[in-house]
Amino acid sequence: MRFNPKARLDTKQIRDRRGRATSGSRGLPGLPSGGGLPSGLPAGGGIIGVIVALVIAFVVWKSGGGGPTSSAASTEAGTSSDSDIVERCQTGEDANNYEDCAIVADVNSIQSYWTKALPEQTGATYAAVPTTWFTGSTSSGCGNATSAVGPFYCPADKVVYIDLTFFHDMLQGQLGAEGGPFAEAYVLAHEYGHHVQDLLGTMDEVRTQQGPKSDSVRLELQADCFAGMWAKFATVAEDAGGQPFILDLTRDDIDRALDSARAVGDDRIQQQTSGRVDPDQWTHGSSSERQHWFTVGMTDGTIKACDTFGTDNLDG
Repeated sequence: MRFNPKARLDTKQIRDRRGRATSGSRGLPGLPSGGGLPSGLPAGGGIIGVIVALVIAFVVWKSGGGGPTSSAASTEAGTSSDSDIVERCQTGEDANNYEDCAIVADVNSIQSYWTKALPEQTGATYAAVPTTWFTGSTSSGCGNATSAVGPFYCPADKVVYIDLTFFHDMLQGQLGAEGGPFAEAYVLAHEYGHHVQDLLGTMDEVRTQQGPKSDSVRLELQADCFAGMWAKFATVAEDAGGQPFILDLTRDDIDRALDSARAVGDDRIQQQTSGRVDPDQWTHGSSSERQHWFTVGMTDGTIKACDTFGTDNLDG
């Protein structure tokens, strides 16, 4: 994966709260301490499902009110006043040299893609939203969250949240994925897939939260498919000046994204943490399903092909 040195990065799409851990870590509101979701609460999830040690790994909570509005999120979308990424992350060359600048470039590329693709395929307008980087814990429109929650999209304030240590400590560490720049990009593209679902109203249709064919699983697999859609066109998503953010992707890049999809499958996580697989507890889908739907998105490149709610054959 190689970023275009001529591309200009937009750090206004990032809120850098690293080093500003908030007090309290009660998790997202409305969630019982056992890790389940209240009956009837529409919810999606982040990149992985429940790990035994994590109470609510990667939950997306759909708020009926409260929390900042999308316009408030947009107003606060700039980087923190003492963050150095404004000066350090200006071009694609910076993204080639610094991991956090690469994350900026990924976010820019993903949102550039959806700005064109969403209206072309659905007639809906894409509204850009920020990614908040944090350390330890942070506040969101969905409540306080700790690093244990992992990457998540909060529909209440329409912001993606991530502690960047996730990539090394969890994805490559506890989950044993190979990692790499495009594996990290897959994680971000999945979370922005949830934002697209929010804009299309798909999140409002979620009723069942657990089970191999639950709405939650379908929502997560569709977000994987949307990530694959971006991956298909990642090398043509452009900055404001018409320069592509990413120059090329290799087979190894794609394989690493697929490896990450495998690593975060419900069945694999259950086998690692408890030694048994219980599909009735699935919230995100199996490893093979997650790989399949990422591949569908990357092969077909259309929202129509990503209709996980319209099929009973989730494993392809």
